[in-house]
Amino acid sequence: MTTQPDGVLSELIIAMEAWHCKVPVNARRDHGIGSVLGSVDVVVVKLTSESGAVGYGEASPWPVFCGTAEADLAAFERYFAPHVLNQPIGNRATILRRCEHAVVHCSDAKAALETALLDLTGQLLSLPVHALMGGKVRDRVPLSVSIANPDFNTDKQLAERIHNDGVRVVKVKTGFNTHEFDVMRIEWLQNNYPDFTVRVDYNQGLEPFDCMRVLQDIDDLNVGFIEQPVASRHWQCMREIRQSIRTPLLADESVFTPTDMVRAINEEICDAVSVKIMKCGGLTRGKEIAAIAEAAGLGAYGGDMFETGIAHLAGLHMVASTPAISLGCEYYQASYYLEQDLLASPFPVEDGQVIVPDKPGLGVEVDLNRIQSCALSQVIAQSS
Repeated sequence: MTTQPDGVLSELIIAMEAWHCKVPVNARRDHGIGSVLGSVDVVVVKLTSESGAVGYGEASPWPVFCGTAEADLAAFERYFAPHVLNQPIGNRATILRRCEHAVVHCSDAKAALETALLDLTGQLLSLPVHALMGGKVRDRVPLSVSIANPDFNTDKQLAERIHNDGVRVVKVKTGFNTHEFDVMRIEWLQNNYPDFTVRVDYNQGLEPFDCMRVLQDIDDLNVGFIEQPVASRHWQCMREIRQSIRTPLLADESVFTPTDMVRAINEEICDAVSVKIMKCGGLTRGKEIAAIAEAAGLGAYGGDMFETGIAHLAGLHMVASTPAISLGCEYYQASYYLEQDLLASPFPVEDGQVIVPDKPGLGVEVDLNRIQSCALSQVIAQSS
């Protein structure tokens, strides 16, 4: 006998567990605002319903960008738990709204919570997350891999590997070394792999007083886009850059929320936006940002933080169900950066494209043993 949706959605959430995990990575990566090496910190959350069904989500913070794992863990334990436990699964919007008001910031923790709620709902209804978000508009999403190692010889090996795997989009992280180093890497990739689409991301690495001289050189290299060259607060400078170059200008750190997107349009600071669930607080907010951008004729791209496959899957379902996010995605960490992912089977990449899963929930099983093996701490909240 098939379970009726009304009965499933009335099931209560009876437990919430969260783990602060330190996940080893295989190389150093430098960005305009900071470096990552050794490992990345993520927080994995697990929700359990009355029937024993579970749903997973992931918060992927970066202290220089959107927060810390310690803050996320505290958010789950202290601020989210009272609004999650004993709530019907079908009350997702109410749960998320209450948690949004319960604590400021912690956008990545809020994204993890929405992901877990969607995963749990999908498991119970035997529907993929993209179906819960309106249905998929694409089966595959082009994958972009970032070039960010200060040892470019190591990144040359990565370029060869991803090219052999069918990847045709790369994003060069710039602004952490010299301008000459940036130009050299871009030209090397273009000359050795002419079928690559090469994009550039400064992660706020340039100062306004010197940025135009540098960006005019990059503009002449015919790259796919230039992303966030100056600090997020320099809105006027972003507008002047956009007016001065031919290459499309993409905003990342300047746009965290739908309100930011409205301002970005009004102030004409960009041609496209990087939509990250960790920045904006979840899949629903990400779709709102993309819709606002589309209404103004701007493009959108599926960005990420330092994530495992759990967060990648959440972002993938968002991109798959959002027509406006048409510039591909950068969900490459699970396949090319982590020593070991937290999924039980490989994140679905084939011939340089990310494959949208159709199985229930997120669509790929999570490996709880791997989560527990790299966990530094854990919190558990249960209904009384």
